[in-house]
Amino acid sequence: MFNVLLFEPQIPPNTGNSIRLCANTGAHLHLVGRLGFDLSAPQLRRAGLDYHDLARVSVHADLAACLAAIGPTRLFVIETDGARAYAEARFQTGDSFLFGRETSGLPADLIARLPTHERLRIPMRASNRSLNLSNAVAVVVYEAWRQTGFAQSVHPQSP
Repeated sequence: MFNVLLFEPQIPPNTGNSIRLCANTGAHLHLVGRLGFDLSAPQLRRAGLDYHDLARVSVHADLAACLAAIGPTRLFVIETDGARAYAEARFQTGDSFLFGRETSGLPADLIARLPTHERLRIPMRASNRSLNLSNAVAVVVYEAWRQTGFAQSVHPQSP
């Protein structure tokens, strides 16, 4: 499916919501670098509800370790100043999406090492700064999943 990489997430409910999203879409959640909370934080467990056991979650010391664990992948960076809108990209199964910290995004030196065409943004009104992290993850993952035909999804039977 897809890989969701959260770089040094700071707010437990955002990570909990992302755990639930990844469980429901089949994406693999990767927590990268120093976390701003303990993985046993009550807010994290509450936001993730009972999906923690259904999600694939890995913790990595840094981005290099994360990418080595994932293996060959196309890495898309989701940032407010991305070169193009996320919906313009043509996603494939196995793609990876890197999201920055809620408080400060990704470090400039990390962004500078990645090709411009792999930097995506989620359009929003000019007067606003950013979306909530877990909302941004949901927007991108569901678009990627839609583009791949909602592979491995279950469609409830109509009565």
